[in-house]
Amino acid sequence: MAAYPTNNAPCSLSRTSSLQLAYKCTKQRQIVRIGLSFATSSPSPLRVFCLRETKAAAVTAKSWEKLILSSDAPVLVEFRATWCGPCQMVHRIIDEIAAEYSGRLKCYVLDADSESQVAENYDIKAVPVVLLFKNGEKIESVIGTMPKEFYVAAIERLLAS
Repeated sequence: MAAYPTNNAPCSLSRTSSLQLAYKCTKQRQIVRIGLSFATSSPSPLRVFCLRETKAAAVTAKSWEKLILSSDAPVLVEFRATWCGPCQMVHRIIDEIAAEYSGRLKCYVLDADSESQVAENYDIKAVPVVLLFKNGEKIESVIGTMPKEFYVAAIERLLAS
């Protein structure tokens, strides 16, 4: 595992500084970005946070027709909220699925709070919810937090139909 700054700028600590590091995880074959924030005047002088790059692109009400309903490939849409803990778990699974099914399935994420009209159109009352579309039609839905195998089985059924 090798760590390196995400930019080539020299690093120095001032009153408040931040540093981003990236390392390549050979087991999962992805780059994970980790951020460090230093603040000498705050009660908690060091914060560590993860800067994950998502594989599933965001979709909005404006792009819904083009990306979901008019797609020539099968589509998975994850309805989530930023404050939702179970949504974070599902999002990690959907990111893995997006990488594994690249080229066969398009994966998108929709923030149900900021895009509430789309969520209402599909009768989404709680998150997380994953909807699967083919030829612009909703084929299947997965409600709640499920194991990865559950999502994969639904995707395989979609691709086989």
